[in-house]
Amino acid sequence: MPDEPLTITAAAQLIRSGELTPSELLEQCLRRIDVYEPHVKAWVYLDRERARRDAARLTDEVKTCYRGPLHGIPIGIKDIIDVFDMPTGCGSKLWANSYARQDATVVDRLRQAGAIILGKTVTTPYAFTDPPVTRNPWNLNRTPGGSSSGSAAAVACGMCLGALGTQTGGSLTRPASYCGVCSLKPTWGHVSVDGVLPLAPSLDHVGVMANCVRDLAILFEAIAESALRENRECAGIPDCIEAIDRPRVGIPYLGRLTGFFDENMTQDMTEAYSSACSRMVTISQFTLEICKTPSEFAGLLDSHRTIMAAEAARYHSERRLAHPDDYPPSITRLIKDGESYSGRDLSRALDHRNSLVSRLQDLMSGRIYFTPAASDFAPTPETTGDPRMNAPWSFTGLPTVSIPVGRSKDELQYALQFVGRRNFEDELLAVVGFVEKDYAEPRRLPPVPA
Repeated sequence: MPDEPLTITAAAQLIRSGELTPSELLEQCLRRIDVYEPHVKAWVYLDRERARRDAARLTDEVKTCYRGPLHGIPIGIKDIIDVFDMPTGCGSKLWANSYARQDATVVDRLRQAGAIILGKTVTTPYAFTDPPVTRNPWNLNRTPGGSSSGSAAAVACGMCLGALGTQTGGSLTRPASYCGVCSLKPTWGHVSVDGVLPLAPSLDHVGVMANCVRDLAILFEAIAESALRENRECAGIPDCIEAIDRPRVGIPYLGRLTGFFDENMTQDMTEAYSSACSRMVTISQFTLEICKTPSEFAGLLDSHRTIMAAEAARYHSERRLAHPDDYPPSITRLIKDGESYSGRDLSRALDHRNSLVSRLQDLMSGRIYFTPAASDFAPTPETTGDPRMNAPWSFTGLPTVSIPVGRSKDELQYALQFVGRRNFEDELLAVVGFVEKDYAEPRRLPPVPA
């Protein structure tokens, strides 16, 4: 097997030209599962035979009807997202055999685009922070992050070419950073959550992971909502693929956000991040500017948790009381906190969010900013890591893209996180795609476990 992961972009070209069939691609992924899965434990449910039937059908179909760049591409689905006739376990013991009766909207859209749904990837229980069984493929003694743990690990190992995840705090960006893959958390509301287990509905995002920025654009365009976009001149889904492929005119403006982010890194990450920023300064294609986070970032983490806890309690309290043993410690504490908050507590947190969103509208006008994607390297597996670098963008609903840019001496991955204007994923992906070409860490597969 090659050392470099196959991208959706490259596989799509091979499938369309007839050099590779969907069945052959699927078998490549299944062989990687056989190699990595006993050690990494990224999957909670695999349906090999159904995937093989779909691949055979799509192999025949491509001769007369090519559906686009996802035709015959194996995809993993986080196990809080419904897939017809597969269990939606949500990391729960009691729901482990609860089979979905229809696809979530995002899964249906992937199928219509020609994707092969390979199975369900491991999630932390109810998509919160209690650790999963999954291990970081670069170091089995470290966490892959959470809650989209299995999705990040599966893509990193080439077990699938892309995956769906979700984020309420830092559940897409952080595991992508720890596992060395790319991620996109879209603008809140830009992707349907129909058929997805809620944690905190006003914070929940469905997003994607893949091996390059262009792959993120392909996946996003397949699942995005097509309603009229706020502050855009036209309706429809932004053409992110075209934006990435378009020749770059001018020098991209990038802003480095300091303040909150510099104050919340460990010493090891501070050193790695400073090195990454120094390398970026030497690349002449970028104009860099330092910008301190506005004062509204103070207390942001507390307000974010208040909203998340209150909304989680609204959904889970009754079931937790009926089945307390099915809720591990972290999600239990969150729900209990939510039950204790007053209406005034929630109102203050919501006012704080509105104030910060308003402030960021001015800050983000025509600009792309970057920060570390995580506050530290992947810790030991008793935790899923700290989401504080990602929480501001879940809190405000702004879109983010992360790309791996380096690794520590013991092969622990780290990434940069880029944030852009609300509903302008095309602009964000185009700039980050430009960064990726000259700057990002070359992609390779993790070592095969002994």
